[in-house]
Amino acid sequence: MTERLDTFMARANAAYYATHDPFADFTTSPEISQVFGEILGLWAAVTWGCIGRPDPVLLVEAGPGRGTLMADALRAIGRVAPAFGSALRLHLIETSPRLRTLQAERLPGATWHYGLDTLPDAPLLLLANEFLDALPIRQFVRRGEAWMERFVEDGRFVECSAEPPTCPRRPASTLSVAATHGETGGDLRPHDGTIEVCEPARGFIRALSARLAQRPGAGLCLDYGPEHSAPGDSLQAVRDGRAADPLAAPGTADLTAHVDFAALADIARKAGATTHGPLPQGVFLTRLGLFERTGRLARTQPPAQALALVEAARRLAEPDRMGRLFKVLAVCHPGCPTPPGFEAAPR
Repeated sequence: MTERLDTFMARANAAYYATHDPFADFTTSPEISQVFGEILGLWAAVTWGCIGRPDPVLLVEAGPGRGTLMADALRAIGRVAPAFGSALRLHLIETSPRLRTLQAERLPGATWHYGLDTLPDAPLLLLANEFLDALPIRQFVRRGEAWMERFVEDGRFVECSAEPPTCPRRPASTLSVAATHGETGGDLRPHDGTIEVCEPARGFIRALSARLAQRPGAGLCLDYGPEHSAPGDSLQAVRDGRAADPLAAPGTADLTAHVDFAALADIARKAGATTHGPLPQGVFLTRLGLFERTGRLARTQPPAQALALVEAARRLAEPDRMGRLFKVLAVCHPGCPTPPGFEAAPR
């Protein structure tokens, strides 16, 4: 069977999440430190104030995993921002029945959805941590004067002739990585290299932004990828906690690819939303008080646990670990002030 790469990736990931515990293979930020979810919950609470404290307001998480992030967020909200806790209605975007069962154990009272389209018509605050990277990508490769698209056949790539890949036009300030690219008809077309296009991620951001253009709210996306778009093959697989061949044994490994934040931000603005970032995750979390909250928590713990808490915070924020590879992008209603963490750095 020959499949386009995005079809193969979607099928493989659906099988993987239906039959495997992904957290046996990799660890996400909420599983590293409870402070991560607490901070994002309080980010949502402050942003709720920025959009006028609507009641009710939807608190939505896309790709909630085990429910760890949201459980930590709700605990912090209940302690620090009870008015927001009373106003919020919890909604989760999750396609895996197995993960929905895990989430229901930790998040009673939630409502589940397969996508944005079935969410109630109300203001919303959305959190999406390591959600976009698992959405299926297409890959295009330049061969001389022709463009080829990658398909998968019997565990290997095959290439078929294709139209040139196109990317949304970027402002001049975002073209530093792509300085040699030419523009034709408003599209960015690299001269060579591998180009990845994630159509589901673009569709998700477009739909979210169209909604935010019409009603108060904001979305926060945290994931890994470059700040500026660049050519390159970023498809990767993790099996049994180790890097693996992404084309081998589909359904037994988690497949992901880097997020094209520049393209998504451009799509959001064209749909009528405003954007902030992307910022390195370390900068964002530090501005929100990651180390201060961790220090307060560590003081209540025995020495070994205190050291583990500090080490977890460093893992999330230090540039040579997760702090620079991971980025944070906010998508907001045009009337929303700059949300927490995205204020201009003091000079």
